[in-house]
Amino acid sequence: MDFSYSDKVERLRAEIGEFVARGIAPSMATWERDVAAGNAHPQIVEDLKRAARDAGLWNLFLPALRDDEPGTALTNLEYAPLAEIMGRVIWASEVFNCSAPDTGNMEILHLFATGEQRERWLSPLLRGEIRSCFAMSEPDVASSDATNIRTAIRRDGDHYVINGRKWFISGAAHPLCRFAIVMGVTDPDGEPHRQQSMVIVPIDAPGVQVVRNIPVMHHLTPEGHCEIVFRDVRVPRANLIHEEGAGFAIAQARLGPGRIHHCMRSIGQSELALELMCQRASERKSFGRYLHQHANVGDWIAQSRIEIDQARLLVLKAAWIIDRHGAKAASKEIAMIKALVPSVQTRVCDRAMQVFGAMGLSPDTPLASLWTWGRVLRIADGPDEVHLRTIARKEIDAARQRHVETLRESR
Repeated sequence: MDFSYSDKVERLRAEIGEFVARGIAPSMATWERDVAAGNAHPQIVEDLKRAARDAGLWNLFLPALRDDEPGTALTNLEYAPLAEIMGRVIWASEVFNCSAPDTGNMEILHLFATGEQRERWLSPLLRGEIRSCFAMSEPDVASSDATNIRTAIRRDGDHYVINGRKWFISGAAHPLCRFAIVMGVTDPDGEPHRQQSMVIVPIDAPGVQVVRNIPVMHHLTPEGHCEIVFRDVRVPRANLIHEEGAGFAIAQARLGPGRIHHCMRSIGQSELALELMCQRASERKSFGRYLHQHANVGDWIAQSRIEIDQARLLVLKAAWIIDRHGAKAASKEIAMIKALVPSVQTRVCDRAMQVFGAMGLSPDTPLASLWTWGRVLRIADGPDEVHLRTIARKEIDAARQRHVETLRESR
């Protein structure tokens, strides 16, 4: 395995790093002021999006991007270090049209959309003209097991009728959100992994109600983690994605690369937290010593560097396997990074907050927000326990296989 960056990737890393430093970082105060004033989508984001697209820094996450579609096709391994740079500013990915949940939805539509669906929904997403959300999790069931989902998608002539309640739907409050990809049950009597389907639902369709934007750890995200109710929502059968019963398989295809993106953004945020910790420890004194000269603080810095580098290497390995063998072959590694990286992020941010003292708890640094997002990711896209269960099962299966092979060889 070779994780060295190609000349192309090094060039893109430099260009994105400079764009973040010269364009996004100086705009952070404007963005925060506008959001605090109630503007969920500040104009500065649209201005930066135009600049990023003009610079060729656009749609960098989609390996199968076609020549006639805007952007640059990169492998998962090539995109990973770029996501790390974008992750250092919470909203930066949107500037490059590389933000979740749109990236996952674009991947789904790229794989399965009909010509009509591509024209109406995928093309404007690729151009950055609209945004979208992905409605899977529900408040009344354990949604970490997608076979529990209860939202009903019932066929009625040339339409589907949708009834159900979804929550923690990221992006649903964004002013540019135009549709949701909704996962629900089309065949309640089918086998467990063929009951679910996905349909495209316009966010302004009659019967769609965004009930609330749910604060996370008392933090309200402007684009939303929303609760949505669907009451007798009718959409054409042409809005079905791929085929009835394919919802579970589509979800699995969507979540593989998406977890690479999430984890690399988290690593970028962890790097930022470590940089801030080192800066503070080098400037601040207590009891006659700089903070880094106290053994526990020095240990925190060293442990953080070790953990971040280990996590990055594991994420790059998962990306490498996806590129060569597909997301299914990388399922163990995907589960491993999803269980590992958010915990690394919260540990590194927690240490940095401790080094900053009271300031680390305040909005004067990004540390509290970075810690919060790391904590969210221990549940988002599946809780740690689900991924640990997946890893354990695969290890047990491998041990059994080794045992069988040993017995066979001994005969």
